[in-house]
Amino acid sequence: MTSLSVPSDDPRRHVGIRRAIGSATALALACLLAVPLSPVTRADAVQQSPAAPDAVICDIYCDARDPGLAAGDRTPVSAAVHGRTLRLHVSDPDVMGWGSIEGGRAGDEVWLDRSFDGGRTWASGSRLGVTTIPAGSAGWRTQMYNVDDWNNLGIGALRVCGKAGDRPEIACTGWARNDRNAGSRSTAAATALMMLWDRNTGLFETNGWWTGANALTAVIDNARISGMGSYRYVIAQTYDKNVNARDGQFRNEYLDDTGWWGLAWIAAYDLTGDSRYLNTARADADHMRAYWTSKCGGGVQWNTGIAYKNAITNELYIQLNAALHNRIPGDTTYLQRAREGWSWFRASGMINSGNLVNDGLNDSCANNGQPTWTYNQGVILGALAELHRATGDASLLSTARTLANASTSSTYLNPGGVLREVNEGDDCNSDGASFKGAYVRGLGTLNAALGDRPYSAYLDRQADTAYANDRDSLHMYGPHWNGPRVPVTSGHGCQHGALDLLNAAQAS
Repeated sequence: MTSLSVPSDDPRRHVGIRRAIGSATALALACLLAVPLSPVTRADAVQQSPAAPDAVICDIYCDARDPGLAAGDRTPVSAAVHGRTLRLHVSDPDVMGWGSIEGGRAGDEVWLDRSFDGGRTWASGSRLGVTTIPAGSAGWRTQMYNVDDWNNLGIGALRVCGKAGDRPEIACTGWARNDRNAGSRSTAAATALMMLWDRNTGLFETNGWWTGANALTAVIDNARISGMGSYRYVIAQTYDKNVNARDGQFRNEYLDDTGWWGLAWIAAYDLTGDSRYLNTARADADHMRAYWTSKCGGGVQWNTGIAYKNAITNELYIQLNAALHNRIPGDTTYLQRAREGWSWFRASGMINSGNLVNDGLNDSCANNGQPTWTYNQGVILGALAELHRATGDASLLSTARTLANASTSSTYLNPGGVLREVNEGDDCNSDGASFKGAYVRGLGTLNAALGDRPYSAYLDRQADTAYANDRDSLHMYGPHWNGPRVPVTSGHGCQHGALDLLNAAQAS
């Protein structure tokens, strides 16, 4: 049984790993003009607040429509309470749903809840269409309500709740939605991730900074790979709301954060052709370059005030500079930096004897032996693929293949053949929850650069396993691709990681 209390958000940002690394409406109102269903695009939509409590939402039709008029009836989720069965019915063509209760008696209640943040909260959409079974009947149903508040960028979900008339206990189904913008595994995961995008801040749920860059990159990659452009609006809105945050141009004291954002804006530029994104990526790369120091013979330090030389910062530096060269006609500066970055990294000692990458260098400039986090194994693959594109040097792909063979075959990183983060926890709001996504994104980039696509089977296996074992009725994913599925109450790291995986598998 599920309580009706709204779960409290936990906006904590975990940094430990980083150190080591309504009521019913009377009748339907006049209908709006129909909008296309699959996919739907609102690139020109204006940011507005979510619907207020009891507000009528209109899409193709308006809230409180008679289910007898439904063009379809799919029942994705159900629940039981004291012998009664609760079902969510979805009419995909209408983009609406309704609830029913069966096997009950007069006085039993049924209603809908509607959420616009993936089932985290539903205060403004609670007890929609609440009704009771009338005398002489054993079942009843609510009116139909819209799943999405699309005109306000509200990507929604419904569930059905109910209770026996003579008992206090309430039960609810799981959350589910219509099939709009969910024509494939990856687009369904992208839609679920976009439920976690905060329309006020322009960041994703919990407002994580560098993880937000990764989530945005996953959404952009999905638009490119799947061809579904429904969420392109998130690019400009994220940029406009945050370009002046922190040190401006998505720069801050953590140089790896700056690198993640730089690559996000490279992806945005590739999709849109908007030069402001490329200019911001240049500003990010230049910011990182300012902290290339002579300690340990070179390399970019992790933080503007901390001299630590680590793998992820320098992998991102190589990839970002190579990517800039590949997009700026006549460039020599960024290519020289990328080459210098790889030359230093290759000789740094961070690649161990097993061809896995440890976290960084100790005070003596030797490999510190800290964990081989998955993202350190993946970003370097994308970096080498980008640098190969810039130079044509076949040895770069050969080295990348050696590294990828080591990480994909490692039983430490792939127990039972399925990728698992080092010390993987049950949460989705820590830094580590984002690591696997960065790994498979880099592996997928390398795979696409190799003519024989050697890692397609690996990516397919990971994607099939996660889809089977780590997905709920809303296509939200948890931290463990091989299971067990654990409830996710906060954070977007697991969801963008799963989307990165599904993107890579689809592209392969």
